[in-house]
Amino acid sequence: MSKVFVSLGMSLDGFVAGPHAGPGNPLGDGGERLHAWQDAVGAWRDRREPGGGETGRSGLVVAENFDRAGAYVMGRRMCDEGERAWPDPPPFRAPVFVLTTSARDAWVRGGTVFTYVTDGVRAALDQARAVADGKDVQISGGAHTVRQYLNAGLVDELELHVVPLVLGAGVRLFDGVDPALRLAKDRVVDAPDVTHLRYRTLR
Repeated sequence: MSKVFVSLGMSLDGFVAGPHAGPGNPLGDGGERLHAWQDAVGAWRDRREPGGGETGRSGLVVAENFDRAGAYVMGRRMCDEGERAWPDPPPFRAPVFVLTTSARDAWVRGGTVFTYVTDGVRAALDQARAVADGKDVQISGGAHTVRQYLNAGLVDELELHVVPLVLGAGVRLFDGVDPALRLAKDRVVDAPDVTHLRYRTLR
């Protein structure tokens, strides 16, 4: 059966976005530094302008995540921020399901269809799995969305790309996560400017 996985950048002090995040300030104040390591990675750059970039350990991690994801789920706030910030086409190249409390018609950009789902996390996941063609489903964020899936016991793998910086304020991933969550270390990939930590969730 396909897996459900999370992949997020995180600061050393546990933040996945800086303060004052919003459509006009994606990832909040200083939050873009959480993903600076990606800018030199060939697998990431190929999703924007093909050609060039590094093919080291971080590149392998990014390429693996893109290859395994047959569909994505994200929260409305992340999508609203990305609507202004993502290139055309967006980097997903697979269907995206957006959790929301207010209905909106599907949005198409560069061939990627963003479908808005108003009836909860399980419904969004079911729709994503139905079109993922047997591949895995990535829960992309933001933090509130990831927490909902963790607390519902629907995540199989949690991958954190930990960068050596301190944000000091912003959005913490684990605030509000059920402390009964149990994780087992699955993989550590060390790179010069980021450490990729992957955990399996234990039922």
